[in-house]
Amino acid sequence: MTKKDILYKEIEAIPENMLDEVLDFVEYLKLKVSKDKLETTLLSELALKKDWLLPEEDEAWKNL
Repeated sequence: MTKKDILYKEIEAIPENMLDEVLDFVEYLKLKVSKDKLETTLLSELALKKDWLLPEEDEAWKNL
């Protein structure tokens, strides 16, 4: 049985009045992952920016 199967089974056993709370938590986790990816992207951009702005880079890419 996969983790998803276990999770589906657990969700089926949750009372209807608690499903909004479960959904809120799932949406929170998805948002957290998105924010982490965005933060990594922004930090990578800052780290690579110093190389991207070198005259040597402009020269290497000028024919494309």
